[in-house]
Amino acid sequence: MSKPIVAIVGRPNVGKSTLFNAIAGEQISIVQDNPGVTRDRIYADATWLTHAFTMVDTGGIEPDTKDAMLRHMREQAEIAIAAADVIVFVTDVREGLVDSDNKVADMLRRSGKPIVLCVNKVDSFSKLMSDVYEFYNLGLGDPFPVSAASRLGFGELLDEVVKHFPNNAGEEQEDTRPKIAIVGKPNVGKSSIVNKLIGENRVIVSDIAGTTRDAIDTTVTYNHKEYVFIDTAGLRRKAKITEEIERYSVIRTVAAVERCDVAVVVIDAQEGVTEQDAKIAGIAHERGKGIIIAVNKWDAIEKDDKTIYEHRDRIREILSFIPYADIVFVSALTGQRLPKLFDEIEKVIENQNKRVGTGVLNEIMMEATVLQQPPSDKGRRLKLFYVTQVAVKPPTFVIFVNNKELMHFSYTRYIENKFREAFGFEGTSLKFIIRERNEDKDKN
Repeated sequence: MSKPIVAIVGRPNVGKSTLFNAIAGEQISIVQDNPGVTRDRIYADATWLTHAFTMVDTGGIEPDTKDAMLRHMREQAEIAIAAADVIVFVTDVREGLVDSDNKVADMLRRSGKPIVLCVNKVDSFSKLMSDVYEFYNLGLGDPFPVSAASRLGFGELLDEVVKHFPNNAGEEQEDTRPKIAIVGKPNVGKSSIVNKLIGENRVIVSDIAGTTRDAIDTTVTYNHKEYVFIDTAGLRRKAKITEEIERYSVIRTVAAVERCDVAVVVIDAQEGVTEQDAKIAGIAHERGKGIIIAVNKWDAIEKDDKTIYEHRDRIREILSFIPYADIVFVSALTGQRLPKLFDEIEKVIENQNKRVGTGVLNEIMMEATVLQQPPSDKGRRLKLFYVTQVAVKPPTFVIFVNNKELMHFSYTRYIENKFREAFGFEGTSLKFIIRERNEDKDKN
């Protein structure tokens, strides 16, 4: 199910990042007093009551600026607005209602999206509420006073936000066709791959990086089975952020990955794997999606008997956090090995939905503890009592132990590797939840 997207927008320095961090519950956005510090959209998963959503922090909007950086920040904020289900428009009670607020409000109204007006920096409701009323003049309905720094007023604000979430947010699940997100940097050939698969130029293809400005859904039929391919705008390399702000399309990638079953991370064979590729793959990995690495433009590479191994080793080095993802070398130009993508997709989907019986899981886990004794600390040794699978997409396991603090990350990874040896799980991450259980209690 795709989570609703909430974009936090407003003029520079009204406290958008502080609000974002407070709702997200962690320090994700840089917070400074200088306008324009948040230069790219930053996203985080958040929850309010029973509602889960993806929140997007944006750079400040200066409607009439000629400054190149502020202009690009406005552009990337506009992209976030276009992708959002709900917009939280943040203003500053200390500065009061200014002309730029009215211009931003006009821009937001044209989007046709639900707008929740937030008046920030209301550190004392009793003293500042009369100043809050001024913001009714924006014509956006009730202003919701908050203090992001003091974490005041969030309840009523978020209650209003979730009222605007689409009622049919979960209905996408009724479409059982596999959804495949094609993600990667600009100009690596994402659109060309989709076009080759469908046999027509439905997606605009250009040598200009970033031509694909919006995510596009395309139905592809292979072996009498339909797949939905989601082509996304690319992500820019960090080396290109001097003149234009990086990551205009992060939110589209996040939104596409949220909707997909499998993410195909496309890498340019001529350029090789980069840190930006790692960031893109990390979005899919963090969200527990199936992942396939497609190395495109393989036809353009001069090869010898070592070339493929050198590329594969380099990819494994940079993308070391997804050793489970298979690598396919393809060419969108010639169609080389593109049909193999469908075989990989089917394998990944099968593994994403794989369930393993509790008895077999515990047998493998106990064998693993015999082969490598669990860690100990200050004379107390970790004991693993019981494991069971509780979910799929991704396969999720709960391990009951005597002390969670003794369950070191490295030992969890060791158990994961043993599960992979026994059951495969190629192409999908595995999630482990560690729970404590008293040794004298019966197993639940």
